[in-house]
Amino acid sequence: MATLFPAIGQWFEDGTTNQLFEVVAIDQKSNTIEIQYADGDISEIDPENWHQSSFFPAEAPEDGNAAYGFSAEDHWIDDIASSNNYANPLEFIEPDSFQGFDDL
Repeated sequence: MATLFPAIGQWFEDGTTNQLFEVVAIDQKSNTIEIQYADGDISEIDPENWHQSSFFPAEAPEDGNAAYGFSAEDHWIDDIASSNNYANPLEFIEPDSFQGFDDL
């Protein structure tokens, strides 16, 4: 049984399915805990079911960002920080293409 109340960013393992997941949000309005599995699937659990589950704290997988579409080889933040144009962040904004007129 899961006795720890989760915090955003914590990783857990489901003892019944052996799947790793990360807590990505806690929604106070709907009273749910939103989780994302390492394979990218998203689910939500209410706190009552959380405490009755067999979730155990776990270490983040080696490539914990894979569920977000990033891999460990993606170093795009480092590339931006080390480029000569970093002083001007507007250089990285792609223009919106708009064909036609804006009729008010």
